[in-house]
Amino acid sequence: MHEKKDSRKPLIVYYIIALIVVMLLNTLLFPQIQRYSVKQVEYSEFLEMLEAGEIKAVQIDQTQIAFTPAKQEEGGKATYYMTNRVTADQDIVQRLIDAGVTFGQVVPEQMSPILEFFLSWVLPLVIFYALGSFMFRKMSQRMGGNTMSFGKSNAKIYVEAQTGKTFDDVAGEDEAKDALAEIVDFLHDPQKYSDIGAKLPKGALLVGPPGTGKTLLAKAVAGEAKVPFFSISGSEFVEMFVGMGAARVRDLFKQAGEKAPCIVFIDEIDAIGKRRDNAGMGGNDEREQTLNQLLTEMDGFDAGKGVVILAATNRPEILDKALLRPGRFDRRIPVELPDLAGREAILRVHAKEVKTEPNIDYTQIARSTSGCSGAELANIINEAAIAAVKAGRKVVSQRDMEEAIETVIAGYQRKNAVVSPRDKLTVSYHEIGHALVAAKLENAAPVQKITIIPRTSGALGYTMQVDEEERLLMTREQILDKITVFCGGRAAEALIFGRITSGASNDIEQATKLARAMITRLGMSDTFGMMALETQSGQYITGDAQLVCSDQTAARIDVEIKETIARCYERAVQILTDNKDKLHELAKILLEKETITGIEFMAVLAPNQLLASFDGDEAAATDVSDQTDAPADGETAATDGVTTNDDAPANDGEAADKE
Repeated sequence: MHEKKDSRKPLIVYYIIALIVVMLLNTLLFPQIQRYSVKQVEYSEFLEMLEAGEIKAVQIDQTQIAFTPAKQEEGGKATYYMTNRVTADQDIVQRLIDAGVTFGQVVPEQMSPILEFFLSWVLPLVIFYALGSFMFRKMSQRMGGNTMSFGKSNAKIYVEAQTGKTFDDVAGEDEAKDALAEIVDFLHDPQKYSDIGAKLPKGALLVGPPGTGKTLLAKAVAGEAKVPFFSISGSEFVEMFVGMGAARVRDLFKQAGEKAPCIVFIDEIDAIGKRRDNAGMGGNDEREQTLNQLLTEMDGFDAGKGVVILAATNRPEILDKALLRPGRFDRRIPVELPDLAGREAILRVHAKEVKTEPNIDYTQIARSTSGCSGAELANIINEAAIAAVKAGRKVVSQRDMEEAIETVIAGYQRKNAVVSPRDKLTVSYHEIGHALVAAKLENAAPVQKITIIPRTSGALGYTMQVDEEERLLMTREQILDKITVFCGGRAAEALIFGRITSGASNDIEQATKLARAMITRLGMSDTFGMMALETQSGQYITGDAQLVCSDQTAARIDVEIKETIARCYERAVQILTDNKDKLHELAKILLEKETITGIEFMAVLAPNQLLASFDGDEAAATDVSDQTDAPADGETAATDGVTTNDDAPANDGEAADKE
């Protein structure tokens, strides 16, 4: 379908030039292999020269005598003499000996013409070719394999059998599939659209967080439409040679026009589609030239041929506006993180590739992975399969799935970690403080699991919570309750030990983020009301926020954040003080067992509310102190960074919503 061009063909010009250079050098500068002359003389002249002592060395054969004169002409070729031997002169040998002449090889052996041609012409050319090929190959490897492919797009071209992807392979992105299905239908039957005057969209931009399946969706569109699929990354357009990016864009669209109808997919288009500014040399740097060429090509090609441009990015806010206008990328298709039903569908798709037990509860696994992308869910299935192999089992079990979730979120268990009894006791009260406050608050999610087993992520323990239903909106009361739960760990340390540790570092960070969001972006402040004080950028990558207010207002915001967290902290202290006996009892149980489930926790705290708090189908009331449970949906544990002090190197994980 696509003939691969020999990228080394342009080198033939260089080799012809090299051959001419070698010939000139060999002729004009390099010494020749044979640099001597042979002079024929009479035998009488030979005898005269012998008598005069002008002969240095001789070589006697049956019919000839070759000899070398004692003196050679300076600056010229070496001269050797030949004479016919007179056999009647029997004492010639004795006369030569008496004259002190040496005997031996005098005239160098003549080289064969073929060997002389090979050594003079062929061998230098072969050496030059081998050296040049080696240098170009090394340079090509360092520069991505495209050193001499000037202007070639290097796009990977797939046909239907090679992509092997259809919409059946994509789960959890129903809205995106519906939007792309129209493009597929247009490629299948363009006549019914042209009859009414509709035109095929020139381009569709897939935007969303990393790992949500943007590339997979593009391949599925090509597989469904059964058309060629060109795939290239935005970074492949721009390299060290100025103008190469624009040339590659031209070549890509030329190939696409030849293979139409087809789909061109540009991954990470933000590498070349970044908003233009004056940062380059006069505003005309290499990336800008590439972008200008892309804009021109998208305007120039005829959409009626059936060439569709798909692009993917997770940084849509930095793309040039000219690239996003109708007529270029007509559609912007969000590919967001999957919801509960989407996560379950994704898990089932990836689980088809591994052997699993028939009773796997994918709904429970999906509830335990709120905020996970499709790539992370695929990794969880793979980690579960690895765990089953390590345990010596032939199929993946529910327990393997739950362990895989904890491995992806919090890391592996540190079975050989040495934690002092004092630190272990502190972590126990810290985690029970979170759980007890959560259980006593009306808007907090139920506790799923509490553990003080260290993990490789650095956490010495964490508390997991799971919402009974997936939340799309949060009230002011729910956020305040969440902040109060974050304060529960530090409050328990201060209440029981009269001291605080660094274990609450992540709790403090999460509580501060929520309190700031309430005041600056969510309009939940009595002081500022519905006033936007902060803007967010980098929605899918960094999530950075920037204040858009005066310094005086920023100072008032800081004061209100502090007061909000302080009120929540006092509330947490009051709850723990009112339930101090249960705090001691639960901390003792956790210290002994190291891991307790939400069922066990509620059985001690409020046995009468157990059935109301937990549904029997969600978790089994069994002792899981020797295993790890799945993290909860919406309230997945997040581990904080490694922090240490003189009291305890507490690096405690904390329940955190992944809204």
